[in-house]
Amino acid sequence: MAIRYIEQDRTFWLDTEHSSYLLAVVDQENFVGHVYYGGKLQYTEGTPAPVYLMRTGEAPFVPSQNNRERVAFLDTFPMEYPGNGLGDYRESAISVRTAQGHVGVQLQYVSHEIVKEKPALPGLPSTFPGDEDCDTLILHLADPVIGLAADLIYTTFEEEDVITRSVILKNTAGQPIYVTKVMSACLDLDCTDEKYDILTLHGSWARERQMERRSLMHGKQSVGSVRGESSHQEHPFIALLSADATQDAGEVYGMHFVYSGNFLAQAELSQFDSIRMTMGIHPENFVWKLEQGESFAAPEVVMTYSSEGLSGMTHHYHDMYRGHLIRGEYRDKKRPILINNWEATYFDFNTDKLLDIAREAKSCGIEMLVMDDGWFGVRNSDNCSLGDWKVNTDKITGGLKYLVDEVNKIGLEFGIWFEPEMISPNSDLYRAHPEWAIQIPGREATQSRQQYVLDLSRPEVLDYVYESVASILRSANIVYVKWDMNRQLSDLGSTYLGAEEQQELFHRYVLGVYALQERLVTEFPDLLLENCSGGGARFDPGMLYYSPQIWCSDDTDAIERLMIQEGTSLIYPLSTMGAHVSDCPNHAVGRVTPFETRGHVALAGTFGYELDVTKIPEEDRKMIPEQTKMYHKYHELVREGDYYRIASYRENHLYDCWAVAAKDKSEVLVTYVHVLSTPNAHSRRIFFQGFDPEAVYALEGTDEKYTGEMLMKCGFLVKGFWGDFRSKLYHFVKVNE
Repeated sequence: MAIRYIEQDRTFWLDTEHSSYLLAVVDQENFVGHVYYGGKLQYTEGTPAPVYLMRTGEAPFVPSQNNRERVAFLDTFPMEYPGNGLGDYRESAISVRTAQGHVGVQLQYVSHEIVKEKPALPGLPSTFPGDEDCDTLILHLADPVIGLAADLIYTTFEEEDVITRSVILKNTAGQPIYVTKVMSACLDLDCTDEKYDILTLHGSWARERQMERRSLMHGKQSVGSVRGESSHQEHPFIALLSADATQDAGEVYGMHFVYSGNFLAQAELSQFDSIRMTMGIHPENFVWKLEQGESFAAPEVVMTYSSEGLSGMTHHYHDMYRGHLIRGEYRDKKRPILINNWEATYFDFNTDKLLDIAREAKSCGIEMLVMDDGWFGVRNSDNCSLGDWKVNTDKITGGLKYLVDEVNKIGLEFGIWFEPEMISPNSDLYRAHPEWAIQIPGREATQSRQQYVLDLSRPEVLDYVYESVASILRSANIVYVKWDMNRQLSDLGSTYLGAEEQQELFHRYVLGVYALQERLVTEFPDLLLENCSGGGARFDPGMLYYSPQIWCSDDTDAIERLMIQEGTSLIYPLSTMGAHVSDCPNHAVGRVTPFETRGHVALAGTFGYELDVTKIPEEDRKMIPEQTKMYHKYHELVREGDYYRIASYRENHLYDCWAVAAKDKSEVLVTYVHVLSTPNAHSRRIFFQGFDPEAVYALEGTDEKYTGEMLMKCGFLVKGFWGDFRSKLYHFVKVNE
């Protein structure tokens, strides 16, 4: 059993294959404290749990023994879910305001349940069990003074070494309660005399998920978003690393938020060198009114511990998301090789041009044509028509169904782009319904990209958006949708919500997005949905629940992608990352990268093309059939294998290297990118990972053989590179001897 309750010391044990998580109830007031999270502890019947780690036998003691030092106790005790305003001065997990304006809250143990299932979170994406049942602990807590109940929900995924956490609040009072802060998880770690680093992912548009590691200092260090989405700038992820942690050794504690809106992730190093990690919805501009009997479900946090460094954490998250978050037909299915017309044509296209691209693409082994922005309304630039989802028959002569049918006759599937959450001021929809845009009355609404954001808290807006998309999909054989969102939220105001609900808008907006996508995948279960937000702004676990792949970044340059894909692959499987072979000179940075290198980098993703295949140099065009064969050969390995970061261009500024190893270690694919050449240099020695040390491997295309131990301990010599931005694949196959 993965979860057990030990009555003798009121302790809960949560076990995964390689980790244990312990919490306990203490004192007459039933405080819930954190005991331990780390490498697996062996439970022995009748043996006490290590509850001494909470130091309740030391000053200031528990309140029943020394109530005059109550504040000192609250401010030092490792609270499992800390309250606010009553003596714990560290970061709280929850804050509320009563109808009288008071803010104190302290949740204490009432009872618990241990069940063989994983409860769903209403209206929210969340992980789910696989073939085996999950054990779930539900801790029922309450603050009887204000009439607030809280269920802390913990689910263990044993094989993946993951524990998920969420919180459901319920108003049991006879009057409203205003929730001003609700974190989904808190982790209080005793780290006396140990040094830790924190690892986060930062960025901007076209530079998403850049890895940044820094020493944890006293005080609070946080990342977050108040942009209405998980954002380009920060990612809803934080990891705590022992200072000596490497790729394959050292302790790592990871937290990842299954949510697509505002978030806060924080680590606080206290005066006593304990560390409190918290993660949840960002409290800025958040107030949720709970009427009597109403509940609020906080999004889920996916938490993992690794004693095998960052690679261990990566494998936990990859296995977890592949098996327990991504849904639908394409979860375990080969994705089609697509070509998107955006960088090929931008807004300047018509039926004939698209068919020309389709014919050439088919001859090269490409499997799908995706029509991007510009097919609707009077959209010939990005300054109009969002919301007017009617086909522009001046461009798409003969109509959409004719175009799709003709593409299908050529032998390609068809996909289409939408930006359904937005509205252009210059649109028929805005002229008819200006009140549908998010805006503050009396202020001139702030434009970004000459567009506003639709108020998805309004039921009629949700219905309009859904029918706009669904009616197009029903009209023709469309099997793929790219769902875009090209601006963030501001001017937070709704003409639909009441005065006490205005600060619910951020969260209601995200719930609206989820409702739309759930309707979409329900009506069109065979649809391949690829989310996008200005590239990779909403690349988060919440979106993965609805779409098995997300557009990784609008920066399609292969060299820039090395850093973006490195940070993304830290926590996401390669199969989730939309990656294309783009046009050159690259439209983002102007770099000219060899076509072969562009293909090798895109292979660490879903693989496709974004260029005018009718105009590229013949030398490049002739390489496409070989690249499509490459994708078919390696797609299963890339989608399902274990990923290893071997070298980082972000760190060394010269080269990049990664590997994908089959689960049974029968084959390993190594990608090496030679970014910058240096004169008068030896061949480069690289220490590989992911091999069976006792096995012999043949290097495909050569007569060379190596033991796995040799490749990992002695290294491999890469050589033969001339010029910059070159790359090579090394495919090692286990020899059956």
